[in-house]
Amino acid sequence: MGQNRAVWRSNSGRLHETELMVPIADGADAPPGGRLAALAGELGRSDREWAILAEGNCSLLTESGDVHVKASGAEMGTATSADFVELPLSELLSLIDDDVAGDDDVRRVFDAVAERSVGRRPSVESLLHAVCLEQPGVTVVGHTHPVPVNAILCSSQPTLLTDGALFPDQIVVLGTSPLLVPYVDPGLRLAQEVRRMLRERTDGVPRVIYLQNHGMFALGSSETEVLQITQMAVKVASVLIGAASVGTPVFLDPAEAARIHTRPDELLRRDALANRPNASDVRATPENTL
Repeated sequence: MGQNRAVWRSNSGRLHETELMVPIADGADAPPGGRLAALAGELGRSDREWAILAEGNCSLLTESGDVHVKASGAEMGTATSADFVELPLSELLSLIDDDVAGDDDVRRVFDAVAERSVGRRPSVESLLHAVCLEQPGVTVVGHTHPVPVNAILCSSQPTLLTDGALFPDQIVVLGTSPLLVPYVDPGLRLAQEVRRMLRERTDGVPRVIYLQNHGMFALGSSETEVLQITQMAVKVASVLIGAASVGTPVFLDPAEAARIHTRPDELLRRDALANRPNASDVRATPENTL
């Protein structure tokens, strides 16, 4: 996938150049590194301000059980297939399962990856990616720090992002039960805490996980779905900020939100957005097991 550019002139006469997104080509047959480089390029676009410099990450799970994830220090917006490393999901989960494991244990595992990856080490957030990728229906994950989302997560009211739904399309793309995680130091302890919270949930796998004072994780079944979840989460945060500037955000009635979440036509629309062939696939993906 590449970027097309459009040049246009505003009323002031000034020339502007804008990147036009070329749709991501999802598909298990494509090389994982290429798929992730395309997704990273979209998530890390400078005009979006979802992830700058070395912020953010993305990953995918192969049918063989291997995780491909961005290497530490690589920039999302310019990442190539060489900026992603591979390691078994089981290896990451074993670390997370170990209640007495610490930074030294993580370092040993990541050092071993670097030895077989031309010196490239997995990001410390690879552990949380593993937790997300072990969830039913999740095969692709995107982690970003969008400015509107972080504006709320770094405020005194981070729960605004999880208190309810504002409009129907939010429900179609994000579901009705996003997860908000209090701040925990990124790495092993954060992965263990999120895993605990996910296991205690009674309302299915969330499509989005918000990390207080940190950022967001989008959980999907394809690169396209992860991008759409991120786009909608950014819109929701922007609408919340706008609503708060003129009054108080008004959420939909929970019964109305539940109705939208389970309506057959909305399930079909969700399916079409994610480029899945039929609605039966939708019901097996995150948050559609209610």
